[in-house]
Amino acid sequence: MYTPEIRTFEHDGLRLAFREAGEGEPVLLIHGFASSSYVNWVAPGWFETLTEAGYRVIAIDNRGHGASAKSHEPADYTPSLMAGDAVALLDHLGIETADVMGYSMGARIAAFMALEHPARVHSLVFGGLGIGMVTGAGDWEPIHEALLADDPTTITHPRGLMFRKFADQTKSDRLALAACVLTSKEVLSAEAVSRITQPTLVAVGTKDDIAGNPHELAALLPHGQALDIPGRDHMLAVGDKVFKRAVLEFLAENPI
Repeated sequence: MYTPEIRTFEHDGLRLAFREAGEGEPVLLIHGFASSSYVNWVAPGWFETLTEAGYRVIAIDNRGHGASAKSHEPADYTPSLMAGDAVALLDHLGIETADVMGYSMGARIAAFMALEHPARVHSLVFGGLGIGMVTGAGDWEPIHEALLADDPTTITHPRGLMFRKFADQTKSDRLALAACVLTSKEVLSAEAVSRITQPTLVAVGTKDDIAGNPHELAALLPHGQALDIPGRDHMLAVGDKVFKRAVLEFLAENPI
């Protein structure tokens, strides 16, 4: 498996990391909560899939994640600030506009990017986040508590335990993730979503109990379409072959 090297740039007083490979139309990838460019995009084969299809692939490590700087202040983790990081990466690379794909928290960041920096976003893929972008994707306070727990064996909340195990597995900074988890879940109104005019694919696993219905979100988007990723939950949908095939078809139908 090819793993692009980590590179860094400075923005908002933070050193932020990213990976890049390939040539062609640029696709910016924004990973989910407690993940990283490697876990979300390299390991599931997205770099290979997209570069082989002729795309230039850029994937950021969001602040607090991966090899990027890790603040422990909740105020540093709004979707607007993280969308600003993504735009700053495009600036750093001299890219005027890109296709943007985000997964889960990354989809929310991509939505804020499209609203606040519309000229920089040509098309969008929202993976792992459906109508939860508007209604809220569940109660994240138990995840916050699980990340701060001294002893993981005391965690009884199933989703809290799942994210704690994921954070420990990826050797993440749990204090940074705890600071991020609540602030980053800022919802968008249905009216705001209706102002996202870029072509948008909304893709969610049929067994995903976090994201919310993709068809309901797509219906709010002027140019939205939904994809059910069959038999996949929130953690397993990201690398699914049905998802990859649909993304390649969507990008081919909406070239820059």
